[in-house]
Amino acid sequence: MNFRDAQTAPTPVSAQEVDTRMRIEIKDIGIPPRPQILVAIEQEMRKDAPDFILLSKLIASDVALAAGLIKTANSPFFGFSKRVRTVNEALLVLGLKTVTRTIAGLALQKIFPHVPSLERFWDASAKTARTAAWLAGKCKLPGGLRPADAYTFALFRDCGIPVLLIPFPEYGKVLQAANAATDACFTDIEEQQLGINHAVVGAELAEGWLLPPEICAAIRHHHSLEHLVDESGNSLPAASRSLIALAQTAEHLLQIATGLSQTSEWQKLGAACLAVLPLDNEALAGLLDALRQDDPVAAE
Repeated sequence: MNFRDAQTAPTPVSAQEVDTRMRIEIKDIGIPPRPQILVAIEQEMRKDAPDFILLSKLIASDVALAAGLIKTANSPFFGFSKRVRTVNEALLVLGLKTVTRTIAGLALQKIFPHVPSLERFWDASAKTARTAAWLAGKCKLPGGLRPADAYTFALFRDCGIPVLLIPFPEYGKVLQAANAATDACFTDIEEQQLGINHAVVGAELAEGWLLPPEICAAIRHHHSLEHLVDESGNSLPAASRSLIALAQTAEHLLQIATGLSQTSEWQKLGAACLAVLPLDNEALAGLLDALRQDDPVAAE
């Protein structure tokens, strides 16, 4: 199904009708269901006394998930003095909530085909996630926002992209056009050329996988300047705006540091991100120097 072919002549429609149509189209795409291992972990978490040994065995039964969890626990942004060596140790130091989100992020990568373009995508997402978590620790934002929250959001922020790449071979060219657009909103370009956008698709996936509401809302609006500056009638929670700002700033710092994956998003969203964090250009330059020194992205 091609959404552009499915469009009809413009007629006045309500916002509710638009939302209903969008949800029908998203269902046609086929968003990956929540992995069974997340369901099993949540069932155990609901108990008054979760069985950590059972959870450890459950996660350890999938070698890739277990290795990824231990690797994440040893990332610099958690700052543990002792290296984690087992799934059980990861559970003890991270806590069940963080482990669940980490497993969700790892499971996300496993459900898509292993093709070179997606491998580069996941690598870039992981680097942004680690840097966003590092940045959250540096900014020390109010409201209890933790580095782990920033990590989870940045990892899932663009998860709608691989979902759309599979049914729409032309989507790669749409992404190129959206990345190059210096004025138009990224998701507006997608809507014009494809009739749908990755932010909405990603939010639907995140909601289906039961990620926290503030993360889902941030995914849905992470390209929206009006939501970031809190001028929308449906304003985002402060936590959602902070998550968007952290990930976008992290991506910008990485682009400067590496010279790779250049986009036009900082031109459109940068000033608003700095206002949310809050940072000025001098502080941003200091963070760039610190990033190059700490190099959390290179830590594997």
